[in-house]
Amino acid sequence: MTKEDDVYYKVNSVNKIQIFFVNTIYIKRFLPFLTITLLLLSVMFGCASPKVTTRPTTTEQPSKVEQTISISGDYILSQAKKADTEQAIALLQQASEQYLVEQNYAKSLWLAQQLLTLVTEKEQRHQIQLIKAENLYLLDEIELSYQSLQQATSIIEDESQLGQKYFQLLAKVQYQRGLPLIAADATLRAFHFNPSPSAEEINHVWQRLNALSQWQVEQLVALAPPQIAGWQQLLNFAHRFGHQAASFNRYLTQWRRNFPEHPAKLIAKQLTAVKTNEQPPTNIAVILPLSGKHKNAGESAQQGLLAGYNPSSELHLKFIDSHQLDFSTLAQTLADNNIDHVIGPLLKPNVDAYIQQEALTLPTLLLNLPIQAQIKASQMVFSMDVKDEAIQAATTLSRQQYQHPIVLSQRDNVSQRIALTFVNQWQKITGSAPEIIFFDDRSKMQEQLEISLGIKQSQDRIDEIDQRIRQKLETEARNRRDIDMIYLVSTPNETRLLKPYIDVNISPFADAIPIFASSRSHSDNADSSDSRDLTGLQFTEMPWLLKSKQQNQALKQLVDSIWPNTNDNLKRIFAMGYDSLALINKFSALKQVPYIRHYGQTGIIKLTQQGILTRSLLWGSYQKDKVEEIAMDSQQ
Repeated sequence: MTKEDDVYYKVNSVNKIQIFFVNTIYIKRFLPFLTITLLLLSVMFGCASPKVTTRPTTTEQPSKVEQTISISGDYILSQAKKADTEQAIALLQQASEQYLVEQNYAKSLWLAQQLLTLVTEKEQRHQIQLIKAENLYLLDEIELSYQSLQQATSIIEDESQLGQKYFQLLAKVQYQRGLPLIAADATLRAFHFNPSPSAEEINHVWQRLNALSQWQVEQLVALAPPQIAGWQQLLNFAHRFGHQAASFNRYLTQWRRNFPEHPAKLIAKQLTAVKTNEQPPTNIAVILPLSGKHKNAGESAQQGLLAGYNPSSELHLKFIDSHQLDFSTLAQTLADNNIDHVIGPLLKPNVDAYIQQEALTLPTLLLNLPIQAQIKASQMVFSMDVKDEAIQAATTLSRQQYQHPIVLSQRDNVSQRIALTFVNQWQKITGSAPEIIFFDDRSKMQEQLEISLGIKQSQDRIDEIDQRIRQKLETEARNRRDIDMIYLVSTPNETRLLKPYIDVNISPFADAIPIFASSRSHSDNADSSDSRDLTGLQFTEMPWLLKSKQQNQALKQLVDSIWPNTNDNLKRIFAMGYDSLALINKFSALKQVPYIRHYGQTGIIKLTQQGILTRSLLWGSYQKDKVEEIAMDSQQ
């Protein structure tokens, strides 16, 4: 029994005799009248006595009855028994819709499913599929609801004819599936059907858009939903200037001139009146491992913080070594030093130890995700989680019309997390999972690559032909032709071996396979060396390690001259420390208004409803002897 069969079995609320009638309906499909009769009997057999709110004066025009009189689903069924075949089908559909209104989802779903075996007209089948999808959604069968929406789309392929109800339901389903970008697109398309939206509906759209990261906004613009230009500019002004009241109001005035009739003018008016209750920090405690085996990481974060610190300001920093810290006495230590904000701890076990101290309620920017503890309302987490990068990459690349990607990944824990997250996100969006190949060590890497690309199998076939035919033939092994993209998750050293090997093993008869990578494949230290072997490789990266408009290039050059041999991981921690100081200054604003973003060296940072600060990364590309930023989201 399939998942869908199981659901329909569970929601069959009439009784066992319905199973007989369902089978009879399928067998007698070529006898419409008999089928409808059996269908009515099967539904009515288990129904309670019909409840009539207001009896209609006629049953000849069910559409008019629906508009003027409120009736129950059971009553509509009773009227269907008296109607001819065509009218009975219309009444059965109306009954299914009414059961949905009455929250009798089981009966509504069962009836809609049976109607799909009787109805052939496209528009009617589309509407019944939507009834089915909505019931499944309300029964918390999200994936089955999405499948039903896909079937509704296949019936009517012209997007302009899908209708408001379809897009409203699609937005709800995709949001529940964890795809806020697609949900936002559907929300805007549904919203466009409403010529006079209410303030509540306009605010709902704004909330959906505010939930998006910067990279998602850029992709939403590429999807071109209705009126996106006005929404995009308003988002851009809110993101960049939302914490600066005077500047923000000037930009809102400019926006109103540019979009005088846009429905978001209500939002612009509301934003003009927003005032954040600023609580700027004065004394900040910074908890880092400044001794022990994680000393280098702690000192890198400390150097980043000091690089962003203005000694002439009234802000004071107190560094505390977490390696020597007794967390049970930390609250008293902070009180003795008049601390009003905290940055850190950096290490996961210390984050848990900090959260578990009930007396610690100061505004705190945690520098790592906790292992088990739940963060408090007074806390936010600066996440550098690699899973966010994989989600961004998978979402972006799945929109580039690639059909058959493969993922090549090392088998260490971090690489596996990136690879599996990428595959899961790709499958969620497209419905198909990319093939994933893990390699354990360098000695087996090339062999596993040959197998995954089909090169070894091709060579084996050539060897077999050579054994059978004595005449010498000119042959060349060919790679698989179904692979159209490779996502690589490996260290810089492994990438420098893999990328050229892939290039030389692509058949001259095949198109070049584009190769994308995570930030693990990019080394800032190698950018100045010969990178020709990596030409064409495209990857995600933070602004600090990629020359771009967002990079603080003057500071980057200074830091590189002072610490020329710092490894890439410590450079990333330095950037995290640098951004942390700016984020703690925006702590109150980030907590109070959801649209504020920080354009930092680790990425464009936003605060989620869960209190997690997530980042939008840039895309970079190796071009012979240099690495440069590229606009991946515009490559369609």
